[in-house]
Parts: sequence; structure tokens; C-alpha cells
Amino acid sequence: MSVTLLARKKIQALVPYQSARRIGGSGEVWLNANESPDVSDFSYEGDELNRYPEFQPAALINGYAAYAGVEPNQVLASRGADEAIEVLIRAFCEPNEDSIVICAPTYGMYSVSAETIGVEVKTVELDANFNPDYTALAQVNSKIIFLCAPNNPTGNMLDQAKLCELLSAQKDKALVVVDEAYIEFCEEQSVVKLLSDYDNLVITRTLSKAFALAGLRCGFTVAGREVIEVMSKVIAPYPIARPVAEIAAKALSQNGLKVMRERVARLNTIRNQAVEDLSKLNIVQEIFPANGNYILVRFDDSARVFKTLGEQGIVLRDFANKPRLENCIRISIGNQQEVAATVSAIQGLERT
Repeated sequence: MSVTLLARKKIQALVPYQSARRIGGSGEVWLNANESPDVSDFSYEGDELNRYPEFQPAALINGYAAYAGVEPNQVLASRGADEAIEVLIRAFCEPNEDSIVICAPTYGMYSVSAETIGVEVKTVELDANFNPDYTALAQVNSKIIFLCAPNNPTGNMLDQAKLCELLSAQKDKALVVVDEAYIEFCEEQSVVKLLSDYDNLVITRTLSKAFALAGLRCGFTVAGREVIEVMSKVIAPYPIARPVAEIAAKALSQNGLKVMRERVARLNTIRNQAVEDLSKLNIVQEIFPANGNYILVRFDDSARVFKTLGEQGIVLRDFANKPRLENCIRISIGNQQEVAATVSAIQGLERT
């Protein structure tokens, strides 16, 4: 008997999330993982690696609370926002009894985390314009509703008035989790200001994108105090390593925030220029809303684009096999030279 048969049946059948690193590839220009092109200047200078870290390091929690405009008891740090997603499901959903709701197409880890734990995944498809179906979501009977804004990969934002109606409709019934992994690229559209009015609103964030710290694996949950207390019962005893806490706290300093905002302004300019250039091409059928550090583009023949650019050493993320995303490719926003080379390569296909 294979030892794999000892695994839970759910796990035997589980299709793991296909991260950019798992998919792999080869090339010199990597625009497939929504990473920042910058290398952070912050480093670890401590010498206490023989000691366990604090459960929730004060400097880190206070720094993020100040940045997000909330109280420290409304913040929980985790190993990336992915751990926050998993902890929320483990803390609030009974296996084989409760369910979560996702709004497809969207980030795949919501489903994987639920399936791993034995929690049913229900899907309420995004509408024709790839926005949430708020009316349908108000009527679902599930413990957690996941919304992503900007949505990965389509880039759509939330209608805050309709979100408020949804939060009211699901009060005392479900948590509404808004994944704001890319919110720094459109920070004026954050829903964090709604936290004081809705105790069932939960926001997940990360330092992986705008803060250029994907390799650090540091994320946050921002929510009401009661949600944070429940999650604190479930999360690992030492979720934030000392080097992670120190580097992340530096990134949240006044200087760190200044660097981050300058980076965001630069990447948004590069992104907007790329959207303008690509929109002029006949081989481009549709460009989805560009609110994060990526652009989702529908081509007339995405397989040709993906293959040709790959042969030129430009690695992109192919979404063509996903429902409703036929012929779609996601392009992460790298530095000026990387994005210019990518746009030029696509323009070259227009002429052949």
C-alpha cells in the first residue's frame, strides 16, 4: 500500500494551489508573481536567535496599527496573508458542517485552505463585469465570504455602498473578509474605515507587494478585537520570526512608508503607461481594470503571446485555462526596463 493512501481522502484528491514558483519557468524577466522589482534595504541586526520571539511583537503590531489607522488590539500578524486566510477558516468554520463563499474567478488559496480543513467551498460567480454579485451574497448561508479588492487577477474593486448593505445583511451570520493584498496601489479605496461600523468585517493585508518584502512572509489581519482574540487562539505560538518582525517594523517606520509610497507611485506610472500602449494593439481584445501591480490582458491568441515572450526570456502568468478567462495573461509590473521590453515584445507580435 502506498503511504499516500494514509492521507485524508480530501487531501488525496486535493489539487494544490499553483503558485508562480511551483509552476516554474525560465527566463530573465520575471513578471508572473506580482512581486516588486525592488530589493528592500532593510536587514536583521539582532543576535537573539536562540530565544523564541514574542507571540505578536509589539513594535510590529504598533507600527502596523498606526499605518492602518486602527488600534493595536485590532491587528494580528501572520506568516503572510495566506496564513491569515487559513486561520480564519480554522477558527470560525466547523469541518464537514460549515462553508465559505468565494467569488470566482479570484485568488485560489481561499478554496485550497478550506478544502484542506474539510470545509465546503461555495461559489457565487462574479457578474458579467467581474464585480461581486452583492444580492446573491446577501442570501448565502455560510460562515465566511471572501472578497478580493483589487481582485486577483481581474483587478476589480468593491462598491462600498453595496458592501455595507452586504455586511448588514450578514450581521451575526457571516464574516465578510476583504483581501487587500494590493490596496497600497489604490489606497483611497480601502475599506478599513468601515471597521468601526461593522464587527463582521475582516481585512487581510500583506507586506509582499507594495512593501517589496515577498520573501519575508509577513501579513496581517485587521478586524474587530473579538475576531482577533478568536484567531489568536488558533494561530501558531510563535508565528513571526525575530528577523521578520525586525525587518517588517523598519519597513513600517516613517522612512519605510515614504520609500513604499514612492515605489507605488513609480509602479503605478509604469503600469498606466503599459495599459495605454497595449490598448492601441489589435491583438489585445480587453484590458481589465488595472488597480494593482499587475495587468490582466485578453489577447486574440494568448498561447502565441505566452510562447513567444517565453522564448524571449519573459515569464508571464497564463490564465487562459481558467473559466471566463480564455486567452488571458496576467503581466506583473516590474521595473521600467522589464515592462518596456514586455510591451515591445507584444508590439512585435502585432507586426507579424
